[in-house]
Amino acid sequence: MDAPTLCILPGVAVLLDELRFTATTAGGPGGQHVNKVSTKVTLLFDLDGSPSLTEAQKTRLRAALAGRIGKDGVLRVVSQSTRSQSANKELAVDRFAALLREALTPRTPRRKTRATLASKLRRLEGKRQRGAVKRQRTVRHDDGE
Repeated sequence: MDAPTLCILPGVAVLLDELRFTATTAGGPGGQHVNKVSTKVTLLFDLDGSPSLTEAQKTRLRAALAGRIGKDGVLRVVSQSTRSQSANKELAVDRFAALLREALTPRTPRRKTRATLASKLRRLEGKRQRGAVKRQRTVRHDDGE
């Protein structure tokens, strides 16, 4: 029987067994409820020890998500937007998948383009008009009178 997986991209999937969750009390408003119920969920993913990803993918993720990965090589995703631990867990998994998807999607290379002649002429005409407006604003004093 196959273990449940989280599909990130076609050909890229992470085993759900690799994800660890910790729950803590969330801060902010909520009265007594917020002080006694652990609703804040932190998803932990050991990037270095993951058998689901290739070394090239791990390198790419380290570069793209450097701010979220600790010195121990663990990726952390925190969710505390709802008052339900299970809802926060689902949100953390969704955000984790979105982060990996965005980081692993190859960027399309930028094609160099040149400004058209018409756009250059429009820019210069705009500059001329602006200069004319500023010249009209100046107060001229005649020295002879």
